[in-house]
Amino acid sequence: MIALKEILEELNVIQSMGNLELSIEHAHTDSRKVKVNDLFVAVHGNTVDGHEYISKAIKNGACAVVCESLPKKIEDGVAYIQVTNSALAAGSCNKVCYGKPDEKLRLIGITGTNGKTTIATLLFNLFKNLGFGVGLISTVENRINEKIIPSTHTTPEVSELYQLINSMVADGVDYCFMEVSSHAISQYRIAGLQFDAAIFSNLTHDHLDYHGSFANYRDTKKQLFDNLNSEAVALVNKDDKNGLVMMQNTKATRYTYSQKSISDFTSKILETDFNGMQIELNGHQFWTPLVGAFNAINLTAVYGVGVLFDIPSTELIVELSKLGKVKGRFELINPGGKNPIIVDYAHTPDALENVIKTINNIRKNSVSLTVVFGCGGDRDVAKRPKMGAIAAENANRVILTNDNPRTEEPSKILREIEKGIEGQYYKNILQIQDREQAIKTAITTAQAGEVILIAGKGHESYQEINGVRHDFDDSIVALKIIESIA
Repeated sequence: MIALKEILEELNVIQSMGNLELSIEHAHTDSRKVKVNDLFVAVHGNTVDGHEYISKAIKNGACAVVCESLPKKIEDGVAYIQVTNSALAAGSCNKVCYGKPDEKLRLIGITGTNGKTTIATLLFNLFKNLGFGVGLISTVENRINEKIIPSTHTTPEVSELYQLINSMVADGVDYCFMEVSSHAISQYRIAGLQFDAAIFSNLTHDHLDYHGSFANYRDTKKQLFDNLNSEAVALVNKDDKNGLVMMQNTKATRYTYSQKSISDFTSKILETDFNGMQIELNGHQFWTPLVGAFNAINLTAVYGVGVLFDIPSTELIVELSKLGKVKGRFELINPGGKNPIIVDYAHTPDALENVIKTINNIRKNSVSLTVVFGCGGDRDVAKRPKMGAIAAENANRVILTNDNPRTEEPSKILREIEKGIEGQYYKNILQIQDREQAIKTAITTAQAGEVILIAGKGHESYQEINGVRHDFDDSIVALKIIESIA
């Protein structure tokens, strides 16, 4: 338990009332999780206003409430603390309640549009193989050493996040690698966290339905770097023009990585095929099973982090060569098969273009490429026609299908993708809403050697239609189809 007054020292308090001589067990923003001696933080959410649940939280045992506006009914025995920003306060409250766990390990945040999951996962595996206690907070899953914890968001809600980091400290974690989404930054889910390093991968068209403009999206990402202290390090992709923007106001020590220009950490692809590539990285050469320029730049970031945390470069190169592929990231699911089948998470225009470019650089001119993809529902609609154009112009055949339509009408999503496809490419376009049938059609009608890219969902093991989740893993579905026709 922690003294309420100790928590108050970290808050921008407008006024307080009631008994402040209390001890607090935990802080929560969800009234349903509140128990006796807990503090409830009422946050104005996107869909729900926590201020409407203050009375419920008190009934569940809350002895103190942090809020932006005081309720009309003041309960005896309950402490009320009014603050300017309760979402920001929630981070401070949890940080103090859990004993500042973020300061008891090294916390590395990775942000950007593409590459976050790959970089975070590779770093987790690298440092684990080097013998460190490691934690992972990512889109795919959360990890505490060997323990796997299912992930519901790229970055968890603030109370869950601090609880998770506290569990990592208790389990001997030395390094925690954390994906930091723009939503999490704007919603103050990382409020109060002290990052030892921040990595920027790239910035492209995504989440503009939420942020309103690309400038807002960029500036939100930038906040991660703005809030670093002078003891931290900032590592950014210099090949993206927004990389140097990220570091404009940071107090951290600045480093860059690149494939195209002189940087602190640079890489070059020497040769490649569907099974891997030979890379030169800061003068060292090694083979990796990862494929594509996007993975080469991801590995460059990973190498940079290792060097910045004092891992000898020769040791790093050896361990980098041992790292396997990340699920759903240019994942060749049938090595040696008559038709290379690649599953990738590409769900933005540039990500889809990068994956297709990589395939086209490897495949022979006589070999065709089929792309199976859709776009997620209840997400940025502006990218749909762009992705349609990219697929149609760079592949021999495109099969449009359901991704995760969520609550949107699937046929509407496909029509919006089609808007970006010029008439000359229509003959190469199929529409098959049923994703399994679309994958089956691609595989069973493929010519010998034809490459098949299944894009969009990648690591996800479900498909969400009309708000209902169904088990669906692109890799598993494709392999079952291959087995059935063998």
